[in-house]
Amino acid sequence: MKIVSLATSLKKGTRKTKVDELRLVEDHGVEGDAHAGPWHRQVSFLAAEQIAGCVERGLSVDFGDFAENVASEGVDWKTLPLGTQVNLGDEVLIEITQIGKECHKKCAIYYQAGDCIMPREGVFGRVLKGGTVRVGDAIRIG
Repeated sequence: MKIVSLATSLKKGTRKTKVDELRLVEDHGVEGDAHAGPWHRQVSFLAAEQIAGCVERGLSVDFGDFAENVASEGVDWKTLPLGTQVNLGDEVLIEITQIGKECHKKCAIYYQAGDCIMPREGVFGRVLKGGTVRVGDAIRIG
C-alpha cells in the first residue's frame, strides 16, 4: 500500500494540481488546500484503481481530477470503518471520518470529466499528527 499521487487546490469543487509532496497540519489538513480547516473532511483519499477504472470506461481523467488529496495503490478506502487510523509515510497519522459524500449539485469536476466518483468512492479524514508526505510513501492501516 502506497501513495501514488498527491494533489492540492486553492478552490473547492475544482480539480487539484499534482505535487510531489504535501505538508499536513494537525487538526487542520493539507497546508494551502481549500478543504483545510477545523472540520472532519481535512484530507480526501481515492484509490488509484478507481481512477484507472474511469480511464478504462473512456473518461479522460488523471490524478487530482476528482479533487482527491491522496491517491493510493492497494487500499480499498471505502471498506475501512470510521475511526480507522492510517499512517502516511513516517510522520502523518489520519483518522477516517467519512466514507463517500452527498453532492447536492453536479460540481465542475462532473462537467469537466463526465463523472465524479468521489461521492461513491472517496473517503475523508482528519489529521491527528502532521508532517510531510511524498509520492511513493508507504500507507499503513491501524
